[in-house]
Amino acid sequence: MFRSRSKDGQAATAKVTADQPQQPRDPQAPKGRPTPKRSEAQGQRRSRAQTPTNRKDAVKAQREARRADMARQREALANGDERYLPVRDKGPVRRFARDYIDARWCAAEFFLPMAVVILVLTMIRVPSIQSIALLLWAAIIVLIVIDSVVIWFRLGARLQEKFPKENLKGAKPYAIMRTLQMRRLRLPKPQVKRGERP
Repeated sequence: MFRSRSKDGQAATAKVTADQPQQPRDPQAPKGRPTPKRSEAQGQRRSRAQTPTNRKDAVKAQREARRADMARQREALANGDERYLPVRDKGPVRRFARDYIDARWCAAEFFLPMAVVILVLTMIRVPSIQSIALLLWAAIIVLIVIDSVVIWFRLGARLQEKFPKENLKGAKPYAIMRTLQMRRLRLPKPQVKRGERP
């Protein structure tokens, strides 16, 4: 029952199929798929011709494509082109959050320059100057916290008003992180002037 078929049986079936004439396809019968347009056929031939044949060429082509994508992304970060921005910066909600921050003065954007000034003051070995430096340090931290809380609630209200049906997840932390950068160092570059209402 579980034996393989005999060689005679295999030969008999091969002979039967050889005796049957091949049925030629009727030229009027449909072939089961549409004829491709010339432009499509040429595009497929070109893509097959450009496909790398070995691993080294494939890696090189992949590296070139990545480099081109990164160049497009850098250009988009400079001019605000939505098509090539990174995923975290895309969309109307994120754009509004950026414009909201870029249109106002924020305490947090002065953190780095103030930190340098405070560091220099703490190096001076005069007790009164060092106590002034500590007071400045505490003042800038308190200002940043208060400003961030105000931005959080005001931006949240504006986003709810402007984009009631959009997903607003992560927009407020994104905006707060943007305040920590000096305006000229922000990416994507600011697209609004200070005082402009987004």
